[in-house]
Amino acid sequence: MENSSYPVMLTLMVPRESKSYRHIYFTCFLFLYLLILSINIRLISVIIMEKSLHEPMFMFLCNLCVNVIYGASGFYPIFLFNLLLDSYVISSHLCALQSFVIYSSLITEITILTVMAYDRYVAICRPLDYHSKLTKNKCLKLILLSWIIPNCYTVPAALLSSLRILCKYHIDKLYCDNWSIVNLSCASSFVNNIFGYFIIVTCLSFVVVIIVSYIKLIAACKASLENRKNFWQTCLPHLLLLMNFVFSVLFDVMYSRYGANDIPESVRNFLALELIIVPPVVNPLIYGLNIKAVRKRAFPSCPVSKIHVSEAQKMCKT
Repeated sequence: MENSSYPVMLTLMVPRESKSYRHIYFTCFLFLYLLILSINIRLISVIIMEKSLHEPMFMFLCNLCVNVIYGASGFYPIFLFNLLLDSYVISSHLCALQSFVIYSSLITEITILTVMAYDRYVAICRPLDYHSKLTKNKCLKLILLSWIIPNCYTVPAALLSSLRILCKYHIDKLYCDNWSIVNLSCASSFVNNIFGYFIIVTCLSFVVVIIVSYIKLIAACKASLENRKNFWQTCLPHLLLLMNFVFSVLFDVMYSRYGANDIPESVRNFLALELIIVPPVVNPLIYGLNIKAVRKRAFPSCPVSKIHVSEAQKMCKT
């Protein structure tokens, strides 16, 4: 490809009042990145070191933490580097890599949450079959599938966008995403558009599976008011996080494709960054603090009192 049609460097959106608040932005985002790394690495190390935590639900939680670190590392280092130099440019190859990492981590999170929902469904609704259905080999296969399936979508999507001849140079976001790269080309985006819809429908089908599994869990734990109360204390935060995640992803995807210019820049940036900031920080805390065995080892000074999944399992049997 010619350099004129495939520029070496692309420009990103400059944060509002970056000249005045650049150092404050840098400090805040560096703190967030270090917080994400510390929380997730702590959970991963505890789960790996403690033999008593070598069970399916903890393996899936560990997998979720690894994906959080992977996705956060696709955004924060580049953004921090741009803030430090006050130069919001990125090479086309690094931009494609950042887009791939962020989107593959988002789809991987959906598949991991689906696997975790399946684990809860079997543990609570079919407890007698739990150890036969979720053996170590099957858990490893589910973990591998939770990474392989997203990459089966994101690799072709990244290739379809990166192989296009570009005729524009600016991405109107704080980070690179697949559809923004597609829009840099003046050629037809029909194939990219169809493939993108296919990915969206697939991800929504995973979300439906998660919601259906939680509905079955609610039905299994409706024997008494106390059981329902305890169950919602355990699972309601998970559902709220899932809804927040799905809303943020849908907004990001729909705005990238059909966004209007009359939406304030601050709102766009908030919802785009909320997708990158909130889940990596809150998800490990919610899932980790809700599991008593993990909380006691990873956060021994935390006063939060939640019900272990095994306790919910016992309540649902009665």
